[in-house]
Amino acid sequence: MGYKFNKGCLTAIGMVNVLSVSAKSGGVDYSWGADALALMHDFVVTMMLYVVYIVYAIAAIVAIYASLQIYIKMNSGEEGIIKDILMVCGACMFIVGATIVFPAFFGYQI
Repeated sequence: MGYKFNKGCLTAIGMVNVLSVSAKSGGVDYSWGADALALMHDFVVTMMLYVVYIVYAIAAIVAIYASLQIYIKMNSGEEGIIKDILMVCGACMFIVGATIVFPAFFGYQI
């Protein structure tokens, strides 16, 4: 019974203490927002370039490491070499495709 009283009391207090909200409209100058938005756009595009370069570097390191593993597997006579080769090629195609498609999806050309 105490729980129902507390819940009903909080609901009543919430209904009584409604704050009035008024919006400023008319002569408000929003030009500072446009400058900040343009600055943020330039920052995001610059960071996107850096991220693409970092992704390329990481992909190159991973491709070299995976290629060495494939070479070692070939010399030791293990099975599944074709699968590993196809996985490395698919990963490289995904990285290149993703760095082209994702920026194009958002309307940027890098």
